[in-house]
Amino acid sequence: MNTLINDIEVIKTDQTTINNVDFDNLQFGHVFSDHMLECDYKDGKWHAPKVVPYGPITLDPSAKIFHYGQSIFEGMKAYKDEDGNILLFRPLDNFKRLNISAKRLAIPELPEAYFMEGLKALLKVDSDWIPKKEGCSLYIRPFIFATGKGFHASPADEYKFLISTAPSGAYFAGKLKVLIEEKYSRSANGGVGFAKAGGNYAGQFYPTQLAIEKGYQQVIWTDDNTHEFIEEAGAMNIFIRIKDTLITAPISDRILDGITRKSIIELAKAEGLNVEVKKITVSEVVAAAKDGSLKEMFGAGTAAVISPIAGFGYKDEDFELPELENTYAGFLKKRITDIQTNKCEDPFGWRYKV
Repeated sequence: MNTLINDIEVIKTDQTTINNVDFDNLQFGHVFSDHMLECDYKDGKWHAPKVVPYGPITLDPSAKIFHYGQSIFEGMKAYKDEDGNILLFRPLDNFKRLNISAKRLAIPELPEAYFMEGLKALLKVDSDWIPKKEGCSLYIRPFIFATGKGFHASPADEYKFLISTAPSGAYFAGKLKVLIEEKYSRSANGGVGFAKAGGNYAGQFYPTQLAIEKGYQQVIWTDDNTHEFIEEAGAMNIFIRIKDTLITAPISDRILDGITRKSIIELAKAEGLNVEVKKITVSEVVAAAKDGSLKEMFGAGTAAVISPIAGFGYKDEDFELPELENTYAGFLKKRITDIQTNKCEDPFGWRYKV
């Protein structure tokens, strides 16, 4: 059945799979909703998006995504409050960052209306897929990739923009044990580390596998030149609390401008916490762990919101963090998730009602 929502054409599926889903036991990103948003770039312009049934797509073997890696993505979440309202968290920031990534990878930038109106139409069609259980959400994955054909090493002339969604539970369970990286780099000056490019994550997998083999769950990335400065935690930004000061690295060519990161900085300052955006060395963190002034470390990102770190390894030595009753990580996570789910006031204007 074809309908229009927000001027977006909607082609509804004939067969929903929602009755096969156990919403009380959701893994992260394993089950997919009935529909997806699809939009193509051809003949020098983006064509009108439409909502279609979720399913496989067909690509030519010479599609440039396979050969030259023009692929970018975003990560978002939708929530439902007690009144059944559909809520997003800072969606325009995701849209703007998608286009920042697109520009860096020579992908045509997407019109705002196609992103926002298309996303709202998709969420209205699949509203029943948004979990109401505490700690769960509808994970949203917007992405663009090159579909244009050819083996010549140049930007493609055709692209596809999709948004697919997945009802999901928690990304991480419990606290992480991490390994500070001494050899491999996530990104380099002048590169694409600030973009959400698929290749950034592919390059992380092998060093992370090596860390897992040593008994850790994630890698703490350091700078590409000296490996002296703390930069990111796995696929997340990182925060370090020394005494009562919360520290995070400044964004750069190498570090993603995380939306959760920005929110934590703004929220922590509003709550009167001491926050410093500055470079921090591995040696500072090790020294703080040894003298007891290192209180907390945690990763921050859309999928997990905040992931506490229980301990870290460096140069064949392990350091455990103290177990505190009242943590900045717990306090900030609750404040952000309460804003996201409409359980408290939103003085920042972050919450977006669909």
